Amino acid sequence: MLRTIFTSRAAVASIIPKAHTSYISLSRPLRQFSTSGMSASGLRIGFVPEHFSTPLEFAKKHYGLSAKLLPYPAGTGHMVTALQSGDIDIGVGLTEGWIAALGKAQAAQKDAGFRVVGTYVETPLCWAISTGAQRDDINNISDLKGKTVGVSRIGSGSYVMSYVLADQQGWLDTTTKVETPPPFPIEPLETFARLRDGVNDKTADFFMWEHFTSKRYYDNGSIKRVGEIYTPWSSWKIVAANTLINPTSRASGPNAASSPALKEELQDALQKINKGVRHFEENKEEAVTYISTKLDYSDEDAREWLKTVRFAHDVRGVDRSIVSKTVGILQKAGVLGEAVDEKAMIGLERSEAMKWI
Repeated sequence: MLRTIFTSRAAVASIIPKAHTSYISLSRPLRQFSTSGMSASGLRIGFVPEHFSTPLEFAKKHYGLSAKLLPYPAGTGHMVTALQSGDIDIGVGLTEGWIAALGKAQAAQKDAGFRVVGTYVETPLCWAISTGAQRDDINNISDLKGKTVGVSRIGSGSYVMSYVLADQQGWLDTTTKVETPPPFPIEPLETFARLRDGVNDKTADFFMWEHFTSKRYYDNGSIKRVGEIYTPWSSWKIVAANTLINPTSRASGPNAASSPALKEELQDALQKINKGVRHFEENKEEAVTYISTKLDYSDEDAREWLKTVRFAHDVRGVDRSIVSKTVGILQKAGVLGEAVDEKAMIGLERSEAMKWI
């Protein structure tokens, strides 16, 4: 039976070890490229090939989104490195992954190469907690203490949420002043398929992934459900390479009325995504058919998921309060330090986005 979505009141409270910050690839120089002559057809959008991507498919199929859609099944952490290496221009991924990467870049006095420009999904994400099908020693969340957690990549949503889980259970060691040890041994396994294999061959003891993506594998007995945890923030955001964002001096100066914060090709892509979202909302049967035939979900699960998700009616811009809340939780965790410039993480606030409607 589907549970009602709620926002977790818990916050993360552990310092992530310095050894686990390599996913940001700050030492590698970011590739610079000009978008002065780039059309929307030249853009590359990274996304996670799951049910949440359906409005992107509709934007491309029905409304002329000409950008190339590039799947990243390993998730947000992989898209961070793809943005920094110039492999994609726009990313649609999890809030915590983007904010952690931006904050880490600031702490290292480096340019992360991207900023948050949009809100894709308004609702929190339900992370299902899974273990191996034959793991008789793991039956509930309390059995996970000290066990190895499988994650897609260091810095991914599955990685950050392991700290949220540990905080909720009171498993964090906050006695160390310099660096708190991680609450679980961590095993990066890249993809959902490898995570499923990993808990069955005991490479990892458990992992977390989105509920409905996991459900089919509970139903067929491949893995076992242990519990669930919700993000304390709205779940999906859109980021763009800095080369697609006009300098702040132009967007907020005396010529602001004629200088929007986002470059034309990015504005066009976001407007097409808006149309895809609207089509999704108005054509639920088409959405169910696409999800159940092109993606790894049953018809029944697709219909149940539709009851739980709310996409942004206008994806342009991000609420400063959501960024602030996410930063606050990650600071409490020690993932981010005290000196965080939230404004610098944002390429377009929602209040500013209204000017360009």
